[in-house]
Amino acid sequence: MNYIKHLTGFFDRIVLDRNLNPTHISLYIALFQFWNVNRFKNPISITRDEVMRISKICSKATYHKCMRELNDRGYIRYEPSFNPFKGSMVILFNFSEDLKPVQKRASNNEKKLSNNEQVLNKQQTSDETSTEQALVSSINYINKTNNLNISNLGEQPQNFKNDNSILEKEKLVKEKSSAKKEKFVTSSGAEKPTSEEIKTYFQQQNFPELEAQKFFNYFSSNGWLVGGKTPMVDWQAAAQNWMLNASKFNTNENPNRAKHLNTPTDKNYAEPL
Repeated sequence: MNYIKHLTGFFDRIVLDRNLNPTHISLYIALFQFWNVNRFKNPISITRDEVMRISKICSKATYHKCMRELNDRGYIRYEPSFNPFKGSMVILFNFSEDLKPVQKRASNNEKKLSNNEQVLNKQQTSDETSTEQALVSSINYINKTNNLNISNLGEQPQNFKNDNSILEKEKLVKEKSSAKKEKFVTSSGAEKPTSEEIKTYFQQQNFPELEAQKFFNYFSSNGWLVGGKTPMVDWQAAAQNWMLNASKFNTNENPNRAKHLNTPTDKNYAEPL
């Protein structure tokens, strides 16, 4: 048995059968695998758990429904055993004999030649000049198409100009959108300050540039929220609070080190802690 022809005949049948779904096909392919292992001898003994595992069917109701429909539509013959210790029997039919020979389709060039031959045969007379007239008409048709192509080539520079104008418009739109993005807006509607504005403000208040950068990085990371919850309304007021509280955080002490271990350099190590 030629299994390639068999599968080809099977797929030819399911193309015409609109009542089958992918679950039927998966179940049949699983049965075909059992048939293949059995060297295409009928009948074959199957167990429900193995077939469901191979066909990826998870529902027992779906399994029995698809098996019954494959049996009713003539793809298999199913003989259930109704005994959990005895496998059911399945007979698979050979579809390789139903395969019809495929007729060779004529290529486009062959179709064109046959059409030209029909035109010549219709117009052919005892005078040979009739065939020449038929050939001239086809040449005129070719020249006509060439003239159309040349005219289309002449229109291409205008299309290129239109494309360039479209590209320029898109470039202007992108520039405008990028210019709009430079001015950020908070969720409360207030404009977000830029890094340069914050640096200038801190310098006017005689604060180092490093603090300005810390301020900008902190509020940029949390979405310009005060306390992590409230949207910022006045960034200058927030900067003032930052300056007032900066002295609390500017300490050289190690926060992970116990305070009683901070000793001077002239400590007497003979004394107990």
